[in-house]
Amino acid sequence: MSHATAQPAGRLSVNGAEARFIDLPALFGQRLFQLPTVLRLLLENVLRQLQGSEREAAVAAIFGWLESGSSESEIAFQPGRVLMHDTTSTPALVDIAAMRDALAEAGIDPAVLNPRLPVDVSVDHSLAVEVYGRRDAPQLNLQHELRRNRERYRFLRWASKALRGVRINPPGTGIMHTINLEQLATVVTTEQRAGETWAVPDVMLGTDSHTPMVNGIGVLGWGVGGLEAQTVMFGMPTMLRVPEVIGVRLTGALRPGVLATDLALTVTQRLRAIGVSGEFVEFCGPGVSTLTAGERSVVANMAPEYGATTGFFAVDGQTLDYLRITGRSEAHVALVEAYTRRAGLWFDPEAQPRFTRAIEIDLDTVGMHIAGPQRPQDLLAYGDAGRVLAARGFTPTEPHAQMPRHPVAVAAITSCTNTSDPALLIAAGLLARKARQRGLKVPAWVKTSLSPGSPAAAAYLERAGLVEDLSAVGFDIVGYGCATCIGNPGPLPDVIREERAKGTIHPVAATSGNRNFPGRIHPDLDLGFLMSPPLVVAFALAGNAEIDLGCEPVQTAPDGEPVSLAMLWPTREEVAQHVAQALDKEDFKREFAIASANPMWQALEAPEGARFPWDVTSTALRRPPFASAEEGSQLGRYAAYPLLVVGDDVTTDHISPASAIPPDSLVADFLVERGDDRNDLNVFASRRGNWEVMLRAAFHSKSLVNLLRPGMPVAHTLHVPSGEVQPIWEVARRYREAGEPVVLVAGERYGTGSSRDWAAKGQRLLGIRAVLAMSFERIHRSNLIGMGILPLRLPEGADPKSLQLLPGDRIEVDAAPDTLSPRGPVPVRVLRADGRVEALMATAAVETQLEVALLRDGGVIPSILKKTIAERQAAAQPARP
Repeated sequence: MSHATAQPAGRLSVNGAEARFIDLPALFGQRLFQLPTVLRLLLENVLRQLQGSEREAAVAAIFGWLESGSSESEIAFQPGRVLMHDTTSTPALVDIAAMRDALAEAGIDPAVLNPRLPVDVSVDHSLAVEVYGRRDAPQLNLQHELRRNRERYRFLRWASKALRGVRINPPGTGIMHTINLEQLATVVTTEQRAGETWAVPDVMLGTDSHTPMVNGIGVLGWGVGGLEAQTVMFGMPTMLRVPEVIGVRLTGALRPGVLATDLALTVTQRLRAIGVSGEFVEFCGPGVSTLTAGERSVVANMAPEYGATTGFFAVDGQTLDYLRITGRSEAHVALVEAYTRRAGLWFDPEAQPRFTRAIEIDLDTVGMHIAGPQRPQDLLAYGDAGRVLAARGFTPTEPHAQMPRHPVAVAAITSCTNTSDPALLIAAGLLARKARQRGLKVPAWVKTSLSPGSPAAAAYLERAGLVEDLSAVGFDIVGYGCATCIGNPGPLPDVIREERAKGTIHPVAATSGNRNFPGRIHPDLDLGFLMSPPLVVAFALAGNAEIDLGCEPVQTAPDGEPVSLAMLWPTREEVAQHVAQALDKEDFKREFAIASANPMWQALEAPEGARFPWDVTSTALRRPPFASAEEGSQLGRYAAYPLLVVGDDVTTDHISPASAIPPDSLVADFLVERGDDRNDLNVFASRRGNWEVMLRAAFHSKSLVNLLRPGMPVAHTLHVPSGEVQPIWEVARRYREAGEPVVLVAGERYGTGSSRDWAAKGQRLLGIRAVLAMSFERIHRSNLIGMGILPLRLPEGADPKSLQLLPGDRIEVDAAPDTLSPRGPVPVRVLRADGRVEALMATAAVETQLEVALLRDGGVIPSILKKTIAERQAAAQPARP
């Protein structure tokens, strides 16, 4: 009998409670420890979830990986739960509501359609920094948020009532990834199987690219698009190739003054430099043991920035300390330790498992860093901002009397990345205290804010005595949500807007976030630096992004003394002392419970019933046309016009922006025509429940260059037959009415950035049948397939510039449904307007047979509907005698 078919259960006794578990060491011996921990977790999952030949094949595939560190074999992964945020859950839940309508119209009880896994939704992506620099800012910003998003939030409350297993964590409870770390993650959990209790790993998926933050405490989870999450919610496994695993061996220890942010930015630069794109990353080596779970989570959070699916740290004593300090019971901590040790999942700093590739980082060599000004992988020494900005050559129309040419317009301690580790916030507070003691003030043109990932932050900062210090330099808490990091910084200071319009300044953002793409933070800010929270305070005090903090003073004190960064920077001992003084394990559950019971949220009335009552006049929620079983496949052979031709690093922010809706845009005109206030339109992300708005928002980016005809207005393209330049959605409509297919051509890393499924949905509504790119970012590639759009990798050398596509050229794609295969060849021909024909051989960027099946069905939603209808019809048939 093989290992795969042998009874794989062992018995575990913790605090007098018995549980069974998959005993990996007993089954596989020392061979198990040749595998990285992430593959051991996948191995446990397939052993527990699969049976018979499927289990045999999956186990063979995982151990077959050891031969080369790579595999073409597919395995089925079944997570235990799904995590979403409000702007990814809204479109997913709108899809489900529309699918319930489609079922009702097919004569099937709509209430049968429910998620089969627990789904947690965190309302964290809609907080805008309208009010700042005052102690009551959290309450006032929350009032603004609830007013603006009332209709959408009522819909979320309907979903939590109508759909089994959907739980909403309301605004004010924190950022989803911080909530996951502090409240939801169990690391090890139990489940009932055939009347017995089993101990199992906590494994999950999230509809946000920064889901891997929970990898910092040993939970295997990664980000997927909302469409892939829908397949998982409804009982289908996630099919994935046995992943390549990059090992990052850490040695030494971080030097005094160097923080987790600096390590995260270093890892990002090192892994992007070797071309990581979708692999799993696992951290190993003795240096790991020197990092706290909070520090590990900062590094894990940046996984999408370094191109990885995961950034995994296995469980050890630091994990157990974190569980204790965030209020988990001692009984649960004992279960986590006992299970991970017995199951072969406990971290060994001396272990040397097989990796596909490996790099080494000596923690002793990591310095203080920033990254930017437009990509997170562009690593700089903390004093190099001025050099990089000077090289960009901005020349003001005339020098401003007070402001530098690159003023810091936004200084935000923001995002889950660097506000979930208490040490980083306390370091910022200590720097603020020293600045306050010297009488330093932030210049009036800097918009400052502090938006922690958890309401517990207010409690421990207060206990550390740092709230007043932060407030004195402008960093009052503005709320608990993504805020500036996701593009919700609120309006820029008036003086910044006025002087930018005159051309006297080129403003810059300084944030502790994870992304700094042009326009990410604010549509009018195309330059930004990522940095640690205390550095954000320092740059805010300087007010000048061109400063060299390594040798120039941050500011001159009122007494005339130049104050250097070294004079303000807290020591490691100071930070550790204040962390020990500040943290109370009771804070985390208490503050979360208080925020969850917010009376303003509880007062929102929600509709009742299995079907959602759509309002045809709503500008927030509309039934989407693609939620239909009749949506057909877009595969086949066709000759298409390029709707757009774009270059490298087109992000999902370019494709479907999340930031503020410009009041002078065509999208704003559309909303105003329907009764909305032009000066209170909210952000694009708040409209993801309305397909008509999102269709018009597609590719609405000032920094996106359409190579089909450069120089066109924002969100416009060329209608080739007429030669007219019109809004993209209007050109797409004309092509569709004429029966002319369209495709999109792109360069490297198409779809990098956030996981938003509307970046794919918008393209489907535009009629795009295929995207031909040099490479795709992992989640967006999956989302394209989820919407029935075929992603094709162009052959080496056939990039948008070398193809030199001209108006009138068309692209012929030969992707017949019966010949499409994972990573298979797809013939493509460029049909030139002058009659020349150029043949290429593209590759289907399709990883699994399940993805092929989804493309044949027309996408995830038609697939779910067809499956549900078939199941109900089969159940309704009378049993045969």
